[in-house]
Amino acid sequence: MNSSGCIVFFDSGVGGLPYLAQARSLLPGTTLHYIADDAGFPYGTKTPLQLEEILLDRVRRLRARFLPSALVIACNTASQIGLEILRRAHPDFPIIGTVPAIKPAAASTLSGRIGVIATERTVIDPYIDDLIARYAADVEVVKLPAQDLVAFVEHRYLASSARERRSAVEPYLRGLLEQGVDRIVLACTHFLHLEKDIAECAKALGAKNFEIVDSRIGVARRLVQIVDGLEEADGSMKSTGEKGRFMLTGDPPFDASYAKWAERFDLLPPELL
Repeated sequence: MNSSGCIVFFDSGVGGLPYLAQARSLLPGTTLHYIADDAGFPYGTKTPLQLEEILLDRVRRLRARFLPSALVIACNTASQIGLEILRRAHPDFPIIGTVPAIKPAAASTLSGRIGVIATERTVIDPYIDDLIARYAADVEVVKLPAQDLVAFVEHRYLASSARERRSAVEPYLRGLLEQGVDRIVLACTHFLHLEKDIAECAKALGAKNFEIVDSRIGVARRLVQIVDGLEEADGSMKSTGEKGRFMLTGDPPFDASYAKWAERFDLLPPELL
């Protein structure tokens, strides 16, 4: 299948936007499109079979629409459940997933305890236990589902006050800090929008040597490697300067907040995939 030279970022909602922003900083001039699967949101409460069916459908549609050169699944839950099946279905197509940053968190902790906040599905999936066994066997890992934070970011974040965001994150953060955690892995991309609020809350709660860990930089660097390889192989990644598009999967009219998200991340107004 011929490609257009663009890259597509895909998530259940707005969580993957910080990943797109990170990649844009390393790939100026490359067209980066974004797809928020609002029709499938939320992913964290669905079964693996439901997610596999959704992901196979969405990737088929986005490839037909954009002919992208690569895809970033900017969603931890979708990556854990669907990455292997998507790669088998599209062996000619580079697909990058997002993996919870347990390895760097375990390597840098001073207290020997790290926290992982994620969706309900991510927390119970065997994949995350495998990551812990491989990269964090010598530290204590506290897994914490925070499904309501996903909905808060998707539907309330843009209209929320700093106090509301503090109230949303504090119960989770307080519980982790009371267990001696000094590294928190944001294992749901939606939580990256709350990074500043989590950091400020941790400071207010008296946390020492506290750090937030995510996989943005690692994913962006991997994408750069793929882009460089494609350019060297066939010259398909020529910069076009085309502005990225923001696509939704649910029927219009779209929630007004999505237009604000698109503007916030310098993307075109929302369209239907």
